[in-house]
Amino acid sequence: MEIRQVRHFVAVTTHGSFTAAARAEVIVQSALSASIRKLERELGAELFERTGRRPVLTPAGAAFLPAARALLAEEASAREAVSAVTGLTSGRVAIGTIQTLTSVDLPAELAAFHRVRPGIQISVIDATTAGLLDALLAREIDLAYLALDDSALPGGLTGFASWQEELVLMTSPEHRLAGAGRTLLSDLVAEPFVDFRAGTGLETSVHRLAAGCGLHRRITCEVTQIRLLADLVRAGIGVAIVPRQVAEWAGLPSVRIRQPDPLRTVVLAGRSPAPANPAAGALLAHLTSGSGPARTRSPR
Repeated sequence: MEIRQVRHFVAVTTHGSFTAAARAEVIVQSALSASIRKLERELGAELFERTGRRPVLTPAGAAFLPAARALLAEEASAREAVSAVTGLTSGRVAIGTIQTLTSVDLPAELAAFHRVRPGIQISVIDATTAGLLDALLAREIDLAYLALDDSALPGGLTGFASWQEELVLMTSPEHRLAGAGRTLLSDLVAEPFVDFRAGTGLETSVHRLAAGCGLHRRITCEVTQIRLLADLVRAGIGVAIVPRQVAEWAGLPSVRIRQPDPLRTVVLAGRSPAPANPAAGALLAHLTSGSGPARTRSPR
């Protein structure tokens, strides 16, 4: 059993598909599938049911997952031990992010960090807040940008920095509210909405906001990509509640919501009290120094 095979197996469970896992591991999907098939042959059992649209863990896969995560944690500890004595001329750090991160220009921050620490390999994982929390607790990643809303971080994790993002109503240019400037949530009862699928950080924030005001939204379309959400709003299929910078990036009207504190909180989190991985500690210091590039960006 190779550690690479174990990492590929855990990547599929983290990202929910072979395609997304291959993209995160920077290999072609056929190679990742072959790696997992080889692991299954060595273990003598299938780890995934592949009959549906998304791979589902078999009982054998569910039993193997804790051990797989423990193996990866041991590998990470070994890497950290070596990194600690190499003066950070080498090492590896993994950071997770929600797809709609706009408070921080993460690519620019990572590029600036790479210029200072070119020997450190950086792995970036794009997942839901729930998936990122699981990955942090399982030691699969070192740091993560999370949309927590009013939820507290689980035990063993700590927040190192936080930002607040204003949520606005994004509409098509032809929409009746496009030039309104402000609106009440109660005025949106009859509006069709485009939203992220349930469980994502933004969808959770919007659901909390609407539920707090008794607004039962009519969802006409659910998506998993922010660009598609913006394109659907532009086409007039529905409106969406998003961070203001998402609407600005899309070039679409943004209408302020007349509602107390229509905000989303984004937190940079990691394991308490500080990263044991020296490479992660160096990246954390960079991300929280306040001396890096501009800390806003257009989402992917």
